[in-house]
Amino acid sequence: MHISTVPLLLTLVSSVASAAQLTEIETRWLTAGAPVLAYAKEQLKLPIDIIVQPQAGPNDVPMAMGFDKGRCKLVLSMRGNPNAENILQAIPAEQRGLMIEAMTAHEVGHCWRYAQGAWHALPTGFVEVGNEQADDPAMLQKSQELRETRREEGYSDLVALAWTARRHPAQYAQVYDWLKQVRHDQPLAGSSHDTMAWLQLAQDGAVFSADGTPFEQVRGLWSKGLLGDD
Repeated sequence: MHISTVPLLLTLVSSVASAAQLTEIETRWLTAGAPVLAYAKEQLKLPIDIIVQPQAGPNDVPMAMGFDKGRCKLVLSMRGNPNAENILQAIPAEQRGLMIEAMTAHEVGHCWRYAQGAWHALPTGFVEVGNEQADDPAMLQKSQELRETRREEGYSDLVALAWTARRHPAQYAQVYDWLKQVRHDQPLAGSSHDTMAWLQLAQDGAVFSADGTPFEQVRGLWSKGLLGDD
């Protein structure tokens, strides 16, 4: 672990007494994601806490972002989780840290949206198109919820790629191909994590705006992807 990450982990991890009590896999993931977390905390002042669950639930993903009382909660659910690293199985060991860093940037993208008061909000001037109909109002509500989640996932996938383009430009294609494969493996087109409408716009890291933070650089591309998601 790079020495500068130690105080960061001690500051952010709120459910264990110290970084020494983290498991090997938790330490490895947090160390890989530490550059993103340090940037979010020190440069952007995002209100992020890390929560380490003592026991993962049956449907918990290894890493997820939640929100509570105005703060972002990066939740690790790796203990007792047999699927903790399935998402990295096809990746050579020497590249896994890069993918974890991208995943961390994705989750921090959610926090950025939340902290900006933009969660589930569309860009100014964006107009919904299409006219869904269903006899059951609950089906329409479910469809809208899926769409809202999918849009946030699309935004955060772009953040992960913009971060990679800025910090690891030589490895951009590796991260892009892996993320595209992960999304391609979604069980159903139009699901909450079907972000292909955005990924197809970002095959080259040069597409991102050169100005601002990675969270700001993706705005134009995200808006363009919204048109393809309708």
